[in-house]
Amino acid sequence: MSSDLTRLSAIDLTRRVAAREVSCVEVMTAFLDHIDATNPSVNAIVSRVERPDLLAQAAALDGGPTRGPLHGLPFAVKDLEETAGLRSTQGSPLFRDHVPETDSIMVSRLRAAGAIFIGKTNVPEFGYGSQTYNTVFGTTLNAYDQGRTAGGSSGGAAVALATRMVPLADGSDHGGSLRNPAAFNNVFGFRPSPQRIPEADAADVLNAGMAVLGPMARSVADLAMLFAVQLGPDPRAPLSLRDPAEAVTAPLDAAVAGRRIGWLGDLGGHLPMEPGILALCEDGLRVLEAQGMQVEPLAIGFPMEEVWQAWITLRSWGIAASRGDDFRDPARRALLKPEAQWETERGLALSGSAISAALAVRTRWFRHLLTVFERFDYLALPSAQVFPFGAETHWPQEIAGRGMDSYHRWMEVVVTSTMGALPALNVPVGFNPGGLPMGMQLIGRPYADLSCLQLGQAYDRATRWPEKHPPPIIASR
Repeated sequence: MSSDLTRLSAIDLTRRVAAREVSCVEVMTAFLDHIDATNPSVNAIVSRVERPDLLAQAAALDGGPTRGPLHGLPFAVKDLEETAGLRSTQGSPLFRDHVPETDSIMVSRLRAAGAIFIGKTNVPEFGYGSQTYNTVFGTTLNAYDQGRTAGGSSGGAAVALATRMVPLADGSDHGGSLRNPAAFNNVFGFRPSPQRIPEADAADVLNAGMAVLGPMARSVADLAMLFAVQLGPDPRAPLSLRDPAEAVTAPLDAAVAGRRIGWLGDLGGHLPMEPGILALCEDGLRVLEAQGMQVEPLAIGFPMEEVWQAWITLRSWGIAASRGDDFRDPARRALLKPEAQWETERGLALSGSAISAALAVRTRWFRHLLTVFERFDYLALPSAQVFPFGAETHWPQEIAGRGMDSYHRWMEVVVTSTMGALPALNVPVGFNPGGLPMGMQLIGRPYADLSCLQLGQAYDRATRWPEKHPPPIIASR
């Protein structure tokens, strides 16, 4: 019975709890037992809450009215989010013992919807880099090969999902932090439109920025259910979008025949790719062609090196705004990982004219994308340029013989949508001969979150990758 509960979708779990077919205590017990058996092998869930406390919270929910759509679901919040009463470290020794007094906006919505917080999911230090390791909790290991990286920064979330230690997970994304770990662990991760899920802790809440929060799940239907809880305006985030949840999450089922996808591949050779990645994505596109969609190779027609250089300028500028005080204090700077020091120092040295020039490139790129979307409904790209690499490797130094000049250059493929403020959904596309997963980005028009999810739903129904191919670590249980 216990193992059966962890195999259910989030939607099925909530239905059974609502129908009193299973209690919140039974659900919690099943997941805690599964976590005890699984987490030591992958190190995805950290700062765990004690079992008696969790069972007491579950029993209290059993004795009261349904609180919301996540009533009684065990949930591990990404460790970049402030969670009241629960250690929130950001993967940094600077915050090793930090216990917030209040929830972030998004976390408060999860709590109000009935989720029970069992702990946090592991992250790279401050979320910098698509490899989940830190000096506080160590390294999170891939769900499909425990010698490989989980990706990041939502690496703990993706692995906890893939191994069914949680039914749903939250993530965040600037440089692929939702899309890359989802691809590396055969699950779905959605980067929604900026300000769809509000944040109030930015250095400048009147600047939309490029980092977003988003949902992760093993099916698009589950993902949309979580997304509906997370999204919506908040007065503390004055730019937050005001569309009601039903306008951007339903109906998921829609005819996709006749819709057009522009396949960007490796951007005309601009991006080095490990062998096998493009072929897996093209297999995925054939699934959509079989449903009547039109897929056409597309030359993007824009100098992509300019987009990259503008992105790293704006990223360093934003990181310097967050970490500048830490960098200026020698004792605190010594506790920052080298990549964080490099990024912060770079950002502090930027001139106003350099920042202005980068913003101008971003605007030109966005306007160019509008012309592309006159011909296409969606764009498609791989979600990563390499398959999951060794867990001991901080970041790939080269791809296909081409050197990487920064700790995030190997993830350049995700910058296309980040710089264009576009919604992007990672969908699984299968495995290489070594059994390592890969994913593909399905990218929608500006603010077309629902359309992006509808495409993902059609793909999910046709493939069922997470359902049909669970990780070997749990497949026999």
